[in-house]
Amino acid sequence: YVKTLSCVSSLLEGKKGGFSNFLHKLVSDHQIFQQLTVEFFLELPIANGNHQTSHSCCSVVMFTRVKPSDIHYLKVISKGSFGTVVLARHRQSGSMYAVKVLQEQVILRKKEQRHVMVERSVLLKGLQHPFLVGLHFSFQTSHTLFFELDYINGGELATFYSAEMASALGYLHSLNIVYRDLKSENSPLDSGGHVVLTDFVLCKEGMSVGGTMQTFCGTPEYLAPEVLLGYTCCGAVDWWGLGSVLYEMLHGLPPFYSRSKAEMFENILHAPLQLHRSVSQSAWTLLQNLLERDCTKRLGGEYDLAELQGHTFFLSINWDDLLARKVPPPFIPNLSGPCDMRYFDPEFTLLPAPASLGLSDMLGDVANGAFPGFSYMSPAEVRVTEP
Repeated sequence: YVKTLSCVSSLLEGKKGGFSNFLHKLVSDHQIFQQLTVEFFLELPIANGNHQTSHSCCSVVMFTRVKPSDIHYLKVISKGSFGTVVLARHRQSGSMYAVKVLQEQVILRKKEQRHVMVERSVLLKGLQHPFLVGLHFSFQTSHTLFFELDYINGGELATFYSAEMASALGYLHSLNIVYRDLKSENSPLDSGGHVVLTDFVLCKEGMSVGGTMQTFCGTPEYLAPEVLLGYTCCGAVDWWGLGSVLYEMLHGLPPFYSRSKAEMFENILHAPLQLHRSVSQSAWTLLQNLLERDCTKRLGGEYDLAELQGHTFFLSINWDDLLARKVPPPFIPNLSGPCDMRYFDPEFTLLPAPASLGLSDMLGDVANGAFPGFSYMSPAEVRVTEP
């Protein structure tokens, strides 16, 4: 607390642009921000230049803790092995979110606590990339965990943006994060038609390009050969995933698909890559290079994203414009508004929306301490009311 007070005092003494600038600097530092309470700010004197003022430039600063009753749940978007994703509206602000609801007992039974906290950790990196989903809040009750995320309602990948996906993967790799679960379901389009990577539960942190790891995880159809063999060349596994998704968009199925999982794994390890004759020469060479079984020779294995950016398949891409979202998408979802869910699978959207989630639970840390420090509020969600 003393360290926090010292940091806040330093910020106050050096501020030149008023309270809003101070607040922006403060909430940008998560370590400081997460230690502060409402009472701390209500008692904090606000400096104005070199003079102490008796009144604040803002009437109220709200650092409210999100709870289940703050959320109105509208529609089920999808379901997974750990929980459900629900379209929801924040009752106070009216903002729309995709709320990922995870059942604690299921996670504990499957011993997946570490993966859940890794996903939270990756989201908390403050990922400033246009093709990655953003976290607004996380909170928990005695039985349930909640991620309140950007609502991406363009549906699953209809027109494949391999360049945007590559850009997002390259950004994660620059933070020493390996994604490990690239597939069409995790690459929906936003309302403007841009790809957004979601679901960071299988991410691996602290992995530099060229390093190795020994974890078997991922979706069977998209597993790289080295994963099946018991080792992974870190970032190279994501470039295999990109090749698999690109192949699926061009051919309709992942490259080595079989209804028999054992046969599919055998195909991934040994079967020749079959490419349709209609595939362009540049796409053919890109797929060959991304789906190279030797991960040390795979495109992107040494210099990561830079190797892909230099490939002839991407000659038409201006990567700076792409990152700035200036490249117009070839397909823009035809949506009437945030509640238009025509691009989601009816298998989920026709399910009854939950009237409430976790309202009967006591809000707070899980009793057994399996998910310490899970709750979070994005600095962007801090609301300041002006007089």
